[in-house]
Amino acid sequence: MLLLGSGCSKKLDKAPLSQFSNENFWKSEGDAMLALAAVYRGNIAGGTEFTLSDWWSYVGIVFLDMSTDNLYDRRGDNSDVNKLTSGGLTATNSQITNYWSGGYTRIARCNYFLENVNRVPASPDKIKRMTAEVRFIRAATYFYLSQYFGGVPLATKTMTVDEANTIKKATKQQVVDFVMTELTAAAADLPRYKDLSASERGRASKQAALAFLGRLQLAEKKYSDAATTYKTIIDYNDNIIDANYKSLFDGTNETSKELIFAIQYVPNLVPNGMLQHFFPAINSGWHLMNPLGSLVESYEFKDGTPFSFTDPRYNPNDVGENRDPRLMYTVLYNMQVFNGRTYVSHPDSTKSVDQLTLTRQATRTGYCIRKYLPDNFSGDLQNSGIDMPVVRYAEILLSYLEAKLEAGGPVDQALLDATINQVRGRASVAMPKVTTVDPVALRTILHRERRNELACEGIRYWDLLRWGTIAQVLNGDFYGAPFPGAVNLRKKGSSVDRYSRWFVTTKAFRAGTDEKWPVPQSEQDINPNLR
Repeated sequence: MLLLGSGCSKKLDKAPLSQFSNENFWKSEGDAMLALAAVYRGNIAGGTEFTLSDWWSYVGIVFLDMSTDNLYDRRGDNSDVNKLTSGGLTATNSQITNYWSGGYTRIARCNYFLENVNRVPASPDKIKRMTAEVRFIRAATYFYLSQYFGGVPLATKTMTVDEANTIKKATKQQVVDFVMTELTAAAADLPRYKDLSASERGRASKQAALAFLGRLQLAEKKYSDAATTYKTIIDYNDNIIDANYKSLFDGTNETSKELIFAIQYVPNLVPNGMLQHFFPAINSGWHLMNPLGSLVESYEFKDGTPFSFTDPRYNPNDVGENRDPRLMYTVLYNMQVFNGRTYVSHPDSTKSVDQLTLTRQATRTGYCIRKYLPDNFSGDLQNSGIDMPVVRYAEILLSYLEAKLEAGGPVDQALLDATINQVRGRASVAMPKVTTVDPVALRTILHRERRNELACEGIRYWDLLRWGTIAQVLNGDFYGAPFPGAVNLRKKGSSVDRYSRWFVTTKAFRAGTDEKWPVPQSEQDINPNLR
């Protein structure tokens, strides 16, 4: 018995071998960097990202455009993505549940990091920078929550289960004030974009924090403040408008100075399933993203005049002919060659796997997304390392012009040339300069330019919300591609579209109701304070 007692005198080592223990973590700068990487990665499980984690995932960004007049979800009207804006939004919608849970998972990681990082034996400057990065990430997440949900719980510390299950919602203004304060503080401590080394690509910079601050100021109609914020980014002169528009999205130009902040993916390590979701069926994809005709019809003719079906330059058999080149960089349409194969979406086709029908795993509009798709790709579609842009310098310039315009200050040709005309004038686009300074006309042009330049980048929904036009835009019938003379053209009832377009869907966004997402029902059931 004495021998047995002495043999058991040591404490059992309860630290798990398969994961980190908080008691044994935070011992080195390397530990802090691991934790920081987890904060950036968010609520993405191991392996390939395939599902919506929160707003910083390719699913969270591009899928949001499927709820607008830009894209349609191939899975049909009953998909929760489409229901966000078609009059069927409820508190049980899986999309809002995923955004909510993913967002708060990221926030919880941020709070935990901020409470522990000072335990690490690292230099004060490194602790300061990592702290600023996490404050930026947390503030950006609350920015999204405030824009779509309004008032939400404002958790700024690690909570017990009881605290989490009884927390009350802060007002939207309280959340907005918190985000503004945090982004301002984070920007002050973050390095400039130009000071990020190659190995630090993907980490936050001053410009990233200021970009989100500018977004919030625009949404809050603080136009003069927004103009000042955006002008600060511009005056740093660290970023550019890249000459090659297409390369910003297909993985061939991920170090471009136009990409201020992007979600980083690495094949075999932290890949995404983007290409599996986006590729057409002829290229073994699932064809989930289907551009709507209204997006295609938004792109101007090459001389800068708005699109019109009656214009003699319009060719229904080649909708990209005589049009803004960004149309062909963004949308794949019937009879275009992609990745060595011809994309055939015509509804009368009998052999194409991408034939426009309502039954196949193929297009529902006659169009396929082209943005983000690399040329001559061969490999595993579920192992993509293509990054997803979150903030581009093009957005900064367009937002600066909008802030100046809405602030009521003078707009002259010099301002147009320094902003919107830089975006339109990149070598691969080369659209004519905007010259009008009339506020009403310029507002229309600017709104269209934001749509065309930033299509499928998760911006359109937010733009429509803050402009107050979402109920007007997302109501009525939506069509796809034109197919003159088609026998199998889908109609709405017996009504034939006068432009021979395929009928897709009808949206019925409810003004006064659908502008704000409800707290997920699962959260309300746990915590009645969230009702």
